[in-house]
Amino acid sequence: MPSVQANGLEIGYDVHGAGPPLVLLHGATSSGREDFAAQIPLLARAFLVHVPDARGHASTRWDTRAGFRHDWLVNDLIALVDALGLATFHLIGFSMGAMTALQFASRAPERLRTLVVVGISTQREPRASVARRLMDPVRVDRDDPSWAHELARRHDAGQGRNAWRDLLPAIAADVAAQPLLAPRDLRRIELPALVVAGDRDPFVPVDHAWGVSRLLPDGRLLIAPDCGHVVPVRRPGLFNEALAGFYRSTEATARTRAASGSSGDPTAADPASLAHAGGSDASPTDVSWLDERRR
Repeated sequence: MPSVQANGLEIGYDVHGAGPPLVLLHGATSSGREDFAAQIPLLARAFLVHVPDARGHASTRWDTRAGFRHDWLVNDLIALVDALGLATFHLIGFSMGAMTALQFASRAPERLRTLVVVGISTQREPRASVARRLMDPVRVDRDDPSWAHELARRHDAGQGRNAWRDLLPAIAADVAAQPLLAPRDLRRIELPALVVAGDRDPFVPVDHAWGVSRLLPDGRLLIAPDCGHVVPVRRPGLFNEALAGFYRSTEATARTRAASGSSGDPTAADPASLAHAGGSDASPTDVSWLDERRR
């Protein structure tokens, strides 16, 4: 796994495919290779996909006893894309990564070609209450030992044994304390944006997702039926098809934004390579239906 020195960290990241740059930001307690396992093969057909690990997660070492704050994650993203030489890029964020993506977009909308955010609200509740309940290591050990095993598998090698026990309450504390984006912050994000949520997401009520999409000047909304928080994993066929349509419909705008950003690569996603996205949600890793025309 390659890494890059950025913002005082050694940020680990995966890279896939070729084409216009796209960055995927994973959710809290996870990693990009897991949250976006069903999307990376599709996206790599049209993009150069960068999948970094957030600080304190997987390969990006950080002792969360020293703190964990959303604005640090935004600064990490800025330092990462600067180190990689990405003047403009496409951005997808899920949950914690979606908050990072929205914060970055409100700070520097001119650097983004398009934006996709999944499973995020700009309101405190119910996010803070759900995070506080779920991210309690005592509860995890008592009620969800399989998740405890998964957390150890993801993070022990890069962060140290049982580091996840400090990570979870640090994330919950940040969710409860982080300053909230105001409507004026969202209105500043004048670029094509897709907001995605499951209709049964305990963190993000449907009306919250709708509210975010309405405040974004070029916002679109996808509500995944019969789905909880992790839409990319639980409804991969639907989500991938929505991504394909979104990138096809925003190709011209993305090209213009790339050229105006002097990125050195004014090419946006080739919609032909994504034209036949679709298929069943039965398997989160089944991507056999992808268009085979792009080689």
